[in-house]
Amino acid sequence: MDLALLRTFVTVHRAGSFTRAAALLGLSQPAVTSQIRTLERQLGRPLFLRQARGVTPTTMGDELAHKAAPHLDALVEIAETGPDNDSSLRTLHLAGPPEFTAERALPALTELTGEDGQGFALRASFGNAEETLEGLAAGHHDLAISTARPRGALLTATTLCDEEHVLVAAPHWAAQIGSAKLGPKDAPALDDLPVVEVHESLPFVSRYWASVFDARPATPGTVIVPDLRAVLACAVAGAGLAVLPRYLCALALERGEVVPLHEPAVPPLRTYFLVVRTGTLAMPHIARAHEWLQRAATDWS
Repeated sequence: MDLALLRTFVTVHRAGSFTRAAALLGLSQPAVTSQIRTLERQLGRPLFLRQARGVTPTTMGDELAHKAAPHLDALVEIAETGPDNDSSLRTLHLAGPPEFTAERALPALTELTGEDGQGFALRASFGNAEETLEGLAAGHHDLAISTARPRGALLTATTLCDEEHVLVAAPHWAAQIGSAKLGPKDAPALDDLPVVEVHESLPFVSRYWASVFDARPATPGTVIVPDLRAVLACAVAGAGLAVLPRYLCALALERGEVVPLHEPAVPPLRTYFLVVRTGTLAMPHIARAHEWLQRAATDWS
């Protein structure tokens, strides 16, 4: 059996689409289709059910993928690093949301790359969850941090950590509304406060309002800046209320530069996932970064 046909088959199985597999392999879609048909003729069994949007593996397809994928992944690792080249410096391409990646992931990984001289070079890029996962699937990144869990077999996700969201503002706003008395039904008390957010849709404020107040925010964004660190700076300067990850505003809270406007019994949380292309954890530099971030996350709160 031709290994090239098996590689194409495993890529289609993981991608769930001839078109996406073709992009990953650097082939045309007709070439991928032809290779799969050739393999199906050799085996005498269909491997995929063609559908309007992508393909679904048959039971034979699933069985073959389960048997072949680990061996193909090992061959790819040997081809890329060489059989006796375990200590060579590899480059890890990391992608994720700008604030979390900059404040948490990069410091942890930089510590790893510099400690023993046997780590990896590091390249990082920022993007939202959709952009990050699409780039990972297309082979532009090795490891991604995402707030969305991907679907399908092409990408494998592991829960990394949760972040707590806090409703904050400069102290004079808290004094104005008497935030210490706010209850779960007191969202209207916040209606007159300006809002600082990362997008016109108010993703953080809307999620907080829905979770804590069972309502929608009544005030549109006053200041919109596409970075949570800038949102924090504006909140400290008195521009209005903001919903921020606790880790990002912890120091400002400690200094009294901002104060919590409300402290619910169960604060809203957002989950982060570590995501790789299925099979690539066989590569030592990716596996090491993956494990190191998971260890670091045990100390993140």
